Amino acid sequence: MALALFDLDNTLLADDSDYLWGCFLVDKGLVDKSTYDEANKRFYDEYKQGKLDIYEFLAFSLKPLTRYSVEKLGELHREFMQKLIRPVMTRKGIEKIRYHRHQGDITVIITATNSFVTAPIAAAFQVDDLIATEPEIIDGKYTGNVAGTPCFQQGKVTRLYQWLEKTSHDLRNSTFYSDSHNDLSLLECVSRPVAVDPDDELRVTAIKRNWEICSFR
Repeated sequence: MALALFDLDNTLLADDSDYLWGCFLVDKGLVDKSTYDEANKRFYDEYKQGKLDIYEFLAFSLKPLTRYSVEKLGELHREFMQKLIRPVMTRKGIEKIRYHRHQGDITVIITATNSFVTAPIAAAFQVDDLIATEPEIIDGKYTGNVAGTPCFQQGKVTRLYQWLEKTSHDLRNSTFYSDSHNDLSLLECVSRPVAVDPDDELRVTAIKRNWEICSFR
């Protein structure tokens, strides 16, 4: 069975789930608005520019998870899903996942955003598996640290190959859908790279290399 890999933020979603989670925390008054909102926007801009320090960002983004119980976080996430995520789940993205499932392909979301934020979203998209940055959990609580390699840029390739080894799948006839130049190293690994609503840098690369370009919007 072939793999159909999907980036999440600004690909299957018409927005960025990590950034929206930060906005949600600010709107709920769970973090200090003046400092958190400014930092959240700065990190998002750095990501789009390809300049993000992933470890600095994760220290920032995972810290709020340490303040609440798993039960409370689950309650907050359910509200987050209904208010901010379901409205930006792209219809064409859902249809593309269904197409690959109908073809008998294995569908996987692979994302830099942490699995606390993304696991319920992956379930809503009904994909077969999720590869995401993993927050460390000890004794049932988030520590604010990262477990293993962050699933970002070259780290996405590392995490994918770890998953391939564990699952015995391979990249023959594989497809990867992404919007971002941050995913270039993984796009170069698959049989069929697809630029979805690509950023300017990825669009230039996709045109130069004759990669498929499409839109889920």
